[in-house]
Amino acid sequence: MNIFLLLLLFAVIIAVVAPELVRRKSYREIWAFAGVTLIAMVLSFGQALHLPIPNITKGIEALVRPVYFAFERLLLP
Repeated sequence: MNIFLLLLLFAVIIAVVAPELVRRKSYREIWAFAGVTLIAMVLSFGQALHLPIPNITKGIEALVRPVYFAFERLLLP
């Protein structure tokens, strides 16, 4: 039931937003909307199916940590 509701919700969102983007020929926005919508669909279906969802905070920390240490070495005596 949850999967059906998610499919219905995403279909409504796409049906409302996509025609306007196509009418305006906003191709970059179409690609951005498709990418964000795909990520949202994968995460929400994973949540509905009780799949393990990776923690995005750990990924962001892995990306930012080297920059933090570089600034720390630069600023501290």
